Amino acid sequence: MAPWSRKKGRSGRWFWSARLRHPPAQVWKALTDPEQLREWAPFDSDRNLGSVGSAKLSTVGAPTQVSETRGKRADAPRVLEFSWGAQDIRWELEPLGGGTRLTLWHNINRGFISMGAAGWHICFDVLDRLLSGQPIGRIVGADAMEALIGSTTRTTNSNRSES
Repeated sequence: MAPWSRKKGRSGRWFWSARLRHPPAQVWKALTDPEQLREWAPFDSDRNLGSVGSAKLSTVGAPTQVSETRGKRADAPRVLEFSWGAQDIRWELEPLGGGTRLTLWHNINRGFISMGAAGWHICFDVLDRLLSGQPIGRIVGADAMEALIGSTTRTTNSNRSES
C-alpha cells in the first residue's frame, strides 16, 4: 500500500492505493453494502452506496456525526464517488491479475491528513481481512489510535533490541 498526498490551501487531495487479492466485484460489494461497511469502514450507511443518490453516513468511534451524503457516481465495479459532509471520496477499482488495485481519493483538511491517512490505513487492513474470510471487526476512533501507538511502540522497541 502506498500513500500519497498533495496539499493545496487549507485542504489537500490525498490518495491511498492498495493491491488486494480479491476480484473487483467482491471489493465493490464491501465498499457499497451497509452490512459489509459495518465490518471495516469508519462510518455506517443507511443504504447501499452502489447507486447515485442521497444517503446518510454516521461516523463511528468518534463523536457521532450524521452527514447527508450525495452519491455522485456509481459505475460498478470500477468507480464509486460520493460526498461525505464537505469532503469528497472517490474509490477506483482496477482489475489486477486475479485481484484489484483499490485507490481511495479523499480531499481532507490539511490539519487532518496524517490522522486521516493513518485511519484509512487501518481500515484497508481490516477490509483485506474481511475479504479474506478472516474478519476482525472495524477498528476506529480510540481503538485505532491505540492500535497505531501500540504498533509504533512495538516497532520502536524491536528496532532498539536489534541495535
